[in-house]
Amino acid sequence: MSDADARTISLKKAFEFRLGTTSYIIPDDVLPNIAFLADKIDDVELVLFESDELSNIPAPDQVRELKKMARDNGLTYTVHLPLDTWTGSADESVRKSSVEKIKRVIDRMAPCDPFAYVCHLHGDRRGRNPVDNPEFWVQQHVKSLTEILSLATPHDICIETLDYPFSMVESVVWDLDLSVCLDIGHLIIGGYNVEEHLDKYMHKARILHLHGVRQGHDHTDISHAVPALLDDLMDRINRADQPERVLTLEIFTQRHLERSLEVLRPYANKV
Repeated sequence: MSDADARTISLKKAFEFRLGTTSYIIPDDVLPNIAFLADKIDDVELVLFESDELSNIPAPDQVRELKKMARDNGLTYTVHLPLDTWTGSADESVRKSSVEKIKRVIDRMAPCDPFAYVCHLHGDRRGRNPVDNPEFWVQQHVKSLTEILSLATPHDICIETLDYPFSMVESVVWDLDLSVCLDIGHLIIGGYNVEEHLDKYMHKARILHLHGVRQGHDHTDISHAVPALLDDLMDRINRADQPERVLTLEIFTQRHLERSLEVLRPYANKV
């Protein structure tokens, strides 16, 4: 496929769900990425970060431009809240700082009326056993999210499946009536049963993340995805009787996007 052909690929309004990808597809800032993607997809995941040294949180004038670009192009945004937050930390200063960082982002992005916010509930370490005291960890997450909900509705906060069993934090979703972000790539690379997770959590899933897993690495294109998995996923979400959802191709290069759109093209209702 030539670069010229790649530029013409569009699956905008081609499904019963909203198809999205990340704000880091071309090597440029957020606004040029939105301009590049506007005629190709329905939603853009704004991947945001903030640290003492670096931040890509849009300034107020950029937020106004993002809002205008969304309105003019029929786009929605999902906002990926900063990764360097520890809302379950036993250290109250760390927990409170994380809550304030998340609240700043929600407050800044509110004028864009995001479709939803994606939230990671990090532990102290990676892997299937993220903390030594899971019960207290969950209590801390509940405390943090209760504070965050002063700025957002429960429906709009989507807790993402990570590398630990999601059952460890599902009570947070149930107790606060939150939503779920089912990251299929994370489930695959973690060795979890995707079908079981779709069965159990789909009714709460407003966002799904889809990306390829190859040689132990995720967030690649989906050209190697198991056809039966894609068939099952499309059967579940590409239906008029389903609630509005976003399926985000959580990848970070133009080439991976092109390949992934080609894989999804046969499932499109209209192109």
